Amino acid sequence: MPLNLRLAAPLLAAALSATAHAKLVEQQFDLPVQVTNPWGKAVAQPIRVTVFFNDETSGPRPIVLLNHGRAVDAEGRAALGRARFTEASRWFAERGFLVAVPTRVGYGVSGGEDVEDAGSCNNRLYPPAYRAAADQSVQLLQELLKRDDALKDRTVLLGQSFGGATTVTLAAMNQPGVVAAINFAGGGGGDPKAHPEQPCSPAQLKRMFASYGQTAHVPMLWAYTENDRFFGAKLPREWFQAFREAGGNAEFRQFPPHGEDGHLLFTKFPQVWQPVVADFLRRQGFDIKD
Repeated sequence: MPLNLRLAAPLLAAALSATAHAKLVEQQFDLPVQVTNPWGKAVAQPIRVTVFFNDETSGPRPIVLLNHGRAVDAEGRAALGRARFTEASRWFAERGFLVAVPTRVGYGVSGGEDVEDAGSCNNRLYPPAYRAAADQSVQLLQELLKRDDALKDRTVLLGQSFGGATTVTLAAMNQPGVVAAINFAGGGGGDPKAHPEQPCSPAQLKRMFASYGQTAHVPMLWAYTENDRFFGAKLPREWFQAFREAGGNAEFRQFPPHGEDGHLLFTKFPQVWQPVVADFLRRQGFDIKD
């Protein structure tokens, strides 16, 4: 089992959903990681990882590695607490997955330096910032694959916002056992209040995604909304097109407007994306029930 494992008491899923009866198990552990920030500084510290699984599904289980986003300010990053995505994690766990959610360096309970700071708005150093995030997931995946209840060759990568772009970065790294990846509202440099729909250095993001398309081999789903206040409706399509034209294997789904900011579709409107994700995963060979 991973280091410093702490088992949370099994939670009756009925306490979370009136119609479910299976038991959702939630675990936490601290994982020592080593990363390098965009300016070459090495940082070593533990991060908190939360794991979910349904103990009434048979193991070993395929892994879903789920990465969180990035608040626009230090206060927001500190306020993240412990990343969990409880509703989405429960949905995947009920369908037989082992779900792992890292709270990365510089966020919430993990704390530490902001190793994902990409610099000024006009000249963002996006690739090394996403690499700092992705390297933490690589180390986490290596730890998860030591578990007896984890399948070694059926990992799905998933992330939201900064975590979505981190997922594309991970896909381009072609980690052993990864068979699919899902990018929800992936990108960086957005600020819905200061400069809505106009993220920092969008052309650099386009170049980055094009470079990832040259090496990423696993099937991907990119999911965005028309009223994304961070990135708008047009830029994500341009990023996706650059990824595809460079050789990336992906499909694009842009949902109609949802709420005041469609950037939050993953957390606020799960009933909208769940059928789309279920269909995508079935086509990758997973037995997903509605």
